[in-house]
Amino acid sequence: MKKAMKNKALLLMALPGTLWLIIFFYIPIFGNVVAFKNFKISDGGFIRSLIDSPWVGFENFKFLFKSSNAYLITRNTIMYNLTFIILNLIVAVIFAVILSQLRSKRSIKVIQTSMLLPYFLSWVIINYFVYAFLSPEKGLFNAIISAGGGEAISWYNEPKYWPFILIFMGVWKGIGYNSIIYFASIMGIDPTYYEAAEVDGASKWQQIVHVTIPQLIPLMTVLTILAVGNIFKADFGLFYQIPRNSGTLYEVTDVLDTYIFKGLTTTGDIGMASAAGLYQSVVGCIMVVVTNLVVRKYDENSALF
Repeated sequence: MKKAMKNKALLLMALPGTLWLIIFFYIPIFGNVVAFKNFKISDGGFIRSLIDSPWVGFENFKFLFKSSNAYLITRNTIMYNLTFIILNLIVAVIFAVILSQLRSKRSIKVIQTSMLLPYFLSWVIINYFVYAFLSPEKGLFNAIISAGGGEAISWYNEPKYWPFILIFMGVWKGIGYNSIIYFASIMGIDPTYYEAAEVDGASKWQQIVHVTIPQLIPLMTVLTILAVGNIFKADFGLFYQIPRNSGTLYEVTDVLDTYIFKGLTTTGDIGMASAAGLYQSVVGCIMVVVTNLVVRKYDENSALF
């Protein structure tokens, strides 16, 4: 109690965040029971509906595993996320290193602001920008192709282009936020490391390779472990809004989140959607634990816990 009173200012500062976690993360955990019930909304409200709904065990989970598209959506989700994990790491570190080499604070602020802007834009808004480029009739890309004597491309009916488009858009939107995290870490590196390297005759490139990157490895490892935990979750806005839910693109744009959403809007089966969400969370938790154990085996200091 004495420690609490001594640190009451810090506890009060932490209170809003703690309440937010409890209300929006911990209390909803009890709603996972819906995944094991044939849940139907009744006039008695959510609690009464939850109590009255019959137990069905693991029947709701069969929606994912018995679907003819189970392999397709699982493959798309994992492969896209693996690509994002690798590219976001590489591109973010590269941009962070470039920013750290700039000496003009004004230039750094301008570049950071322009890179961070897409992160705060909704996928709905970005969808209209993308459509301005890819519109079959008035899109900028087709206008350039036609001006060069080529044949216009029906972008929203050609699946072969969309893995590259989606990957580019995903990396483009997150690059600003990801690079700032690494940039802040670089700014915290002790300058004496660089001074010692410079005395030894190391070039800028050698300083980056032998000083900057090794100092970033613990942060890179932690962020990668956390990213692996979301490998079964996809950015719904990216995969639903940007392709405009075009049916001809489902083979390359359908992921677990969009498939669940379409299943929910078609059948109204809340239990099925809850089961899919629980499945994603459990698998994500297992992936974090396993990845952390692997990292701990090779470098205990870089492990998350």
